[in-house]
Amino acid sequence: MSRTARVAGTAAVLMALAVASDQGAHAADQPKIDNLQQLFARLKSCWKSPAQERGKPGIEITVLVTFTRGGDILGEPKITYESKYATDDERLMYRIAVAETLQRCTPLPLTNGLGNALAGRPFRIRFDDRRTRST
Repeated sequence: MSRTARVAGTAAVLMALAVASDQGAHAADQPKIDNLQQLFARLKSCWKSPAQERGKPGIEITVLVTFTRGGDILGEPKITYESKYATDDERLMYRIAVAETLQRCTPLPLTNGLGNALAGRPFRIRFDDRRTRST
């Protein structure tokens, strides 16, 4: 598969997963998020690393995402950084993992105060899955 086709496919996966989140299914069952520390902790709890060969390091990936007052994703998330040493297949795996994380976590159960404060503001969220190589 060509690099252009992979990038286009990844963009479609991110957009589809972000838009297809279970509207309201998660938010009612969880305590309200009242500050940024809780927001990032919630996103971290939704993260699942892609399976990697034993001893192979993971990668670092950063996504730019904007939320609404109600904790839904506004617009399309955008990958802004990926580890340079990652292969195209690894990048695709991690892009999908990020999209699935956003799908699992949204809509975020934000308090009114935090929802009003962050609505429409872009956040860069870094997922650091680098692992130590085995010796």
